[in-house]
Amino acid sequence: MGFEEADEEVENFLETQGSDNNYMVGFALANVVGLQYYTGTINGREMVRLVREPENQFDPNAIKVLNMSGQQVGYIERAVSLALAPYVDETLILIEGIVSRALHKGTYKLPCQIYIFSHRDLMDMARQSLKGAGLNVITAEDQEFLMAESIAAKEINPEDSGTKEVRRIDDIFGSLSNPKKRQVMEACELVTSTLLQHQKEALAWMVQRENSSEFPPFWEVCDKTGKSQQLIYKNVLTNFETNVRPKPLRGGILADDMGLGKTLALLSLIATNRPGAKLPPVVDIASSSESPDAENPKNPNAENYTNPKSPNRKGAKRKRSGSDGSGNFTMEKAQVHNNCQEIVFEPPDPDGPKATLVVCPPSVLSNWVDQLEEHTRRGSLKVCLYHGGDRMKEANEILKFDIVLTTYSTLGSELTHQSSPIKEIKWLRVILDEAHFIKNAGTKQAKAAIALNAERRWAVTGTPIQNTAFDLFTLMAFLHFEPFSIKSYWNSLVQRPLSQGNKSGCSRLQALMETIALRRTKDMKINGQSLVELPPKDVQIHPVELSHEERELYNSVETEGRKVVQNFINSGTVLNNYSSILQIILRLRQICDDASLCPSDVELLLSSLKIEDASCDPILLKKLLSVLQAGDDFDCPVCLSPPSEAIITICSHVFCKTCIEKTLKHLKPQCPLCRKQLSESDLFSSPKVADEDEVRPDKVAKTSSKINALISLLKESQDHDPTTKSVVFSQFRKMLDLLQEPLEKSGFKFVRLDGSMPPKKRAASIAAFMSSKPGSPTILLASLKAAGVGINLTAASDVYMFDPWWNPAVEDQAMDRIHRIGQTRSVRVLRLVIKDSIEERILEMQDGKRKLASSAFKDKSDKEQRQMRVEDVQRLMRLS
Repeated sequence: MGFEEADEEVENFLETQGSDNNYMVGFALANVVGLQYYTGTINGREMVRLVREPENQFDPNAIKVLNMSGQQVGYIERAVSLALAPYVDETLILIEGIVSRALHKGTYKLPCQIYIFSHRDLMDMARQSLKGAGLNVITAEDQEFLMAESIAAKEINPEDSGTKEVRRIDDIFGSLSNPKKRQVMEACELVTSTLLQHQKEALAWMVQRENSSEFPPFWEVCDKTGKSQQLIYKNVLTNFETNVRPKPLRGGILADDMGLGKTLALLSLIATNRPGAKLPPVVDIASSSESPDAENPKNPNAENYTNPKSPNRKGAKRKRSGSDGSGNFTMEKAQVHNNCQEIVFEPPDPDGPKATLVVCPPSVLSNWVDQLEEHTRRGSLKVCLYHGGDRMKEANEILKFDIVLTTYSTLGSELTHQSSPIKEIKWLRVILDEAHFIKNAGTKQAKAAIALNAERRWAVTGTPIQNTAFDLFTLMAFLHFEPFSIKSYWNSLVQRPLSQGNKSGCSRLQALMETIALRRTKDMKINGQSLVELPPKDVQIHPVELSHEERELYNSVETEGRKVVQNFINSGTVLNNYSSILQIILRLRQICDDASLCPSDVELLLSSLKIEDASCDPILLKKLLSVLQAGDDFDCPVCLSPPSEAIITICSHVFCKTCIEKTLKHLKPQCPLCRKQLSESDLFSSPKVADEDEVRPDKVAKTSSKINALISLLKESQDHDPTTKSVVFSQFRKMLDLLQEPLEKSGFKFVRLDGSMPPKKRAASIAAFMSSKPGSPTILLASLKAAGVGINLTAASDVYMFDPWWNPAVEDQAMDRIHRIGQTRSVRVLRLVIKDSIEERILEMQDGKRKLASSAFKDKSDKEQRQMRVEDVQRLMRLS
């Protein structure tokens, strides 16, 4: 994430948004009324959605009842909705429902149990408020609670919170990595490169996912009922029943580790599973006869390999069973050769959609173009770049292409455009590359991706879970996988049980992922053999001493900063003054890199840090924003997009203008970060910072200790091997500016890659750096954000992390741009760290984050999260 001075706050904020710290207060009994006016059906003991409808002209407290398919059944009776609605609107409570018996013709009301949830810290307040509103809430102490129908009541109990079970990411995805049954498929003739074994497995799995007509997970066929003898289909989790056969889930999540060649596997899918094409067979390899050399048909030791393209092979055709009328496919007896079984699938309909839309970050566009040129027959696939000002306006023109490449920002910008061709087109498939970019379901990019019309959908990311399992919810929404694509069902069936340690949530998510997700890691072993053979990667810390002058400046800022932070801690106002604290931390980090990054009036900065509350001084607030803008690219913590118009609040937090204005429309407008109440008079627009003031002119000529250390390391590496190429990552774009002159003076040839560059310039920089021609650049100066995902930098073997990042996963992603398939040299990673500084303490925090990331399914309460933030600040500032 950008805007480094706010990244820790943003991460903590997003983690709280992605968790479900709500516990059951109790349940109330009510009737669903108005049934005769709506067509929605209800089965006995069925989970239903309770949705507020404040714009209802007859009752502003209305709560409508929907079944799982979104059909309205009726309304909660007025007396109960009158008591619940105000507290639902204030987000004090969440409500879920279960209808205890089926809806029959002539029924005018149905009993419903309404389950009420609230944050653990607010449960007593919620209980008292509802009691004051005249609502009879049945709690765990009441006998009726034990007779509740809802799975929520049986699974979730506040008293169980002390026995939370830690869940690791591997608990969810681990079973996907070493399946009992393994299948491979060769790519079609349009793909000129030979796929590795794990890529052939990915291709076989994706083709089957796309062409399968099986039920989605958790659906089953009931017995024929009634005079019509219609088949009834039932969702076993929600008890929802319908006579409409649920559509197959054609797509899924490709979650292979970074650097395993997901792009080539996806290109093979696009080229091979084309409408009307003849598909190569899927070869079922018996696990007992696997060989690590099976991927190489020329290897005489690969005894169990039989070329699927051999004319002597006959694949088994699929036929419709028809025995149960369900439309499921059964397989004829497959031809078996050398312990291999062939299965032939039918390709997509030749009369249906043909185009694939690929959505990715800007830095990844060039990688897709490069991969197409490298791995596919020239001219075999027509590619269109839908990005920038010259994009096509007619859907018919776009549909002439096989692949359309666009970015998340472009997709989001067209969300509200009535004439957007991207929205009009029915796509054969949509691929979200680096799909974790839409983990916040409220962003424009996420909403636009979910709204796309496509037959097949793929979410592709090496980091499907970055904070908590809630990161998966937006992917479910994108895949249109009901009921998990509906937030209330996701929370009830998965998120809340996971967060609160119930095994049911984990088992459901495991069953779900086993069907729709595939994940392999670089260190994975199958039958004792590594998945891929990569050269070793050695990560080292290179300590650097500050000069006497730099140390004096650093110590003075740290000493004054510690006094300010200690005052905040003593007064209990740390979170209300988080931006001021982050500003102090930012300055300490910048001094470690180069004092020139600091503002010229450091004395004014130090004096301003002593001001505990800047809310009454708009001028100081504007100066504060100018200081904060000295960092790199900023993402609004609400929409996760770079703001076109930044606004700073009176509590010193920065948002998009549109995001914070929407916040002010709530009944209780407050800052999304610190919860301080806000009004329009508490918002300030961002001042423009002159370019000439960005770097202190009095210090430009004098290079910092860390720059000197980097130059020495680069020279040492060049002396040892002149062909060695290096990538220097920094989170500060202005730090890349400061590195250019010393590199030029030292005779290094370099290129640059950062977020301010348009896609064509980014692609040109990458191409120049990757070139093996004599005189090509040997150094790439890269922004951690712009170059940390989706690109191939295997020409390099040395990596320099110029400054540490809060989130270790981001650094790991950057390193994997170099340490990936195609790398032939050993990779050396040097992390430049200033001795006795905040950078050493950031590394300690990284270790803690790595442990926390492996327990991504155990959420903390708001109180625990706040305490963690205070403790983090104390550690960073060396306060007891």
